[in-house]
Amino acid sequence: MDREFQTYLVTQEDLSAGRSTEAIVTEALAGGVDAVQVREKHRSAAQQLQIARRLREPTADAGVSLIVNDRIDVAVAADADGVHLGQDDLPVEAARQQLGEDAIVGQSVSTVEEATAAETAGADYLGVGAIYETDSKDDAGAAIGLDVVGSITDAVEIPFVGIGGVTPERAADVAAAGADGVAVVTAITRADDPAAATRELASAVADGKRRREETAEMEGQA
Repeated sequence: MDREFQTYLVTQEDLSAGRSTEAIVTEALAGGVDAVQVREKHRSAAQQLQIARRLREPTADAGVSLIVNDRIDVAVAADADGVHLGQDDLPVEAARQQLGEDAIVGQSVSTVEEATAAETAGADYLGVGAIYETDSKDDAGAAIGLDVVGSITDAVEIPFVGIGGVTPERAADVAAAGADGVAVVTAITRADDPAAATRELASAVADGKRRREETAEMEGQA
């Protein structure tokens, strides 16, 4: 099943201004976040599992998808809703076999070719990026820019979020280029008020989608 997310939080406790991931997620949930991905890059699998298990109840109560980065085993053990895979992780098909048809399986892509391959493999959604330069992920690669976002929009039917250097000021442009939503780390984790930052991102995405619709309507009338 395809999953469309408007505001998608990727966690990282060491980028959370001294606050716990649980505290950040609590605030993001209050702000209306659509999905939470546990991506604690500098934590062991056991620590990631502990964090995911602590987040399972509040995310479920809020009707928000809980997704684990990379680790299918942690996703299973935490009873998460799904997993998000990188290009070097297990294939989408393998994750689907282990997690079942009802699980959410997302994949990171940065090119049209990767996007179409992920869709063909059965991914439910994509994380497209890094759109802008980012320091929250060591291996993010060069920024792909908004033109690639537009190309991927034309190439696939499954929803996707834009990730990488996305801020509330940039989120509208990302949505206007074709993304269904945005995925962020520090735009929420480092914010003085994570709940307000989440709402600001959602508002910016909605503005960007309206711009995209208006542009399409004008082009259709031309």
